[in-house]
Amino acid sequence: MTVKTALITGITGQDGSYLAELLLGKGYVVHGVVRRASTFNTQRVEHLYRDPHDPEARLFLHYGDLTDGTRIAGLLERLQPDEVYHLAAQSHVRVSFDEPLFTGDSTGLGTTRLLEAIRATGLPCRFYQASSSEMFGASPPPQHEETPFHPRSPYGVAKVYAYWATRNYREAYGMYAVNGILFNHESPRRGPTFVTRKVAMAAARIKAGLQDVVYLGNLDARRDWGYAAEYVEGMWRMLQQDGPDDYVVATGVSYSVRDFVEHCFAHVGLDWRDHVLFDERYLRPAEVDDLVGDASKAARVLGWQPTVRAPELARLMVDAETAALTPALATPVGMPTTSPVSATSPLLELA
Repeated sequence: MTVKTALITGITGQDGSYLAELLLGKGYVVHGVVRRASTFNTQRVEHLYRDPHDPEARLFLHYGDLTDGTRIAGLLERLQPDEVYHLAAQSHVRVSFDEPLFTGDSTGLGTTRLLEAIRATGLPCRFYQASSSEMFGASPPPQHEETPFHPRSPYGVAKVYAYWATRNYREAYGMYAVNGILFNHESPRRGPTFVTRKVAMAAARIKAGLQDVVYLGNLDARRDWGYAAEYVEGMWRMLQQDGPDDYVVATGVSYSVRDFVEHCFAHVGLDWRDHVLFDERYLRPAEVDDLVGDASKAARVLGWQPTVRAPELARLMVDAETAALTPALATPVGMPTTSPVSATSPLLELA
């Protein structure tokens, strides 16, 4: 049986790590693009990594950056992947207001650089673009594949650009290129500055007596929250169809930030109102009030359906944070067992 090869940009992120697990479990050889930095940010994939000299190794990491199209083209030419999953971006919505130019360059133009590199090298691969529910912005819910875009942040604007670039390369050059319009999806591997992880961490730490309060912004915003480990299955299924198309991936149910906070704190027996304080610094200049995805097309065509929704997700994430505070007793749910990168780690040998 022919072994497929996949290339993942953003492999060290939440989605990238879950997707790498999924693909390795399906027998793929997986290559990941890692941005060069003076410190390592590979904790989410260390449990998957083997020394590249090991004949059983099937995960390989390579330095690259979405601002360097020449490097990306060189990697594609050398690796010849069957599937490319483009997950890398400046993905924090609030930060995009502070860094709009960098967000546009990496999240928007970075996608075009990758698409153009695929076209220029003539690589007959299948391409997945990580689109976002933030593209819908102020459009009333429920949002589906035909809902007009009305982004309310530089991040949303950049994602709309990347969405249409992907559509354009599909229609102009016949590329197998799809947009996965994923609504908010969280997990214990979410970055600690995102509100769901921030709240889950705070609930566990306050229960343990390690802090007293947590500062939040808008508690009224409503989001359709799902579980990232399930959503990557949808990504993979999009690239297994006979032809390329775009799909919404969502649970179809929205909860307010306040609801999520209440679920997290109730899970550890606390009243959130005793520990949550408001800080206007966390407000966005333009807010997205309500996102609710209609994923009926994904269910019908891909056979994909979610099983975890916000209340279960909140409990799962709080349990992971609680376990992380007592590592000698348990391993956090959804988190790999890893140790810090040492000076002899094979992760230092990126190609």
